[in-house]
Amino acid sequence: MRIAVLDDDPILLDLLKATLERHQHVCHAYASGSALLKDLRHETFDLLMVDWHLPDMEGTQVVRTARQMAGPNVPVLFITRRSDERDVIEALSSGADDFMSKPLRMGELVARISALLRRAFPEAMGSRLVFGTYHFDEGKRSLTVRGEPVELKNREYELALFMFRNAGRLLSRAHLREAVWGVVVDKGPSRSLDTHISRLRTKLALTEANGYTISSIYGMGYRLDAVDTGADTTGGGSTHTHTTSATSLLPIRSHSKMGTSVGSTSEPAW
Repeated sequence: MRIAVLDDDPILLDLLKATLERHQHVCHAYASGSALLKDLRHETFDLLMVDWHLPDMEGTQVVRTARQMAGPNVPVLFITRRSDERDVIEALSSGADDFMSKPLRMGELVARISALLRRAFPEAMGSRLVFGTYHFDEGKRSLTVRGEPVELKNREYELALFMFRNAGRLLSRAHLREAVWGVVVDKGPSRSLDTHISRLRTKLALTEANGYTISSIYGMGYRLDAVDTGADTTGGGSTHTHTTSATSLLPIRSHSKMGTSVGSTSEPAW
């Protein structure tokens, strides 16, 4: 998963980056709140880790602003030397989902991150392979649509499955390239991604009639949406479908918690 870590301690940043990458995550490190908030205008992440005391602003301010920019679903984990109950309450009230006090215990940190990600993105973290009329076969690395096989190249298959497992989420170009190509870059052209998206839209017939559409969001990236066709898009025989409205593009402020536990211890760029 793609994780942003905000802390002004370079030694801790290096340790966190190494730990997260060892557990198959992609880590983007930030030393100031303004740098992270600037990137949130055109980037997407699966989880944010935020320190409280920063050189330019308080972590609680970063979290409140990040919630408005990234929406309510991206989990936020506070990491700080503070440990009083009132500090925990203030952190969670600002919009964080969990709280850990320094010094961090890396095993516990990884476990908490995994738990937050499972609750926030069960599809992305799961093994679902059937999405309405779209059936993936990971063993054969193949896809059928309405029972008909669709010929996909290796990257096309990986991109399609990743987007279906993240349906309803706006994913930045860099987010997609890192997840599918393993390319970690800050800026630059992404014509290969655009070409692959165009091919998938055609090959998979991503239309309302088939229950899914794909949208290009200027300055950000792409989003695959399930649409209400009256047909089963859940793969489980139900006629209920999920509909994503245009208003979901707007940032939503939320202070709701995802099973919160308390420990002691985003302008156009392309």
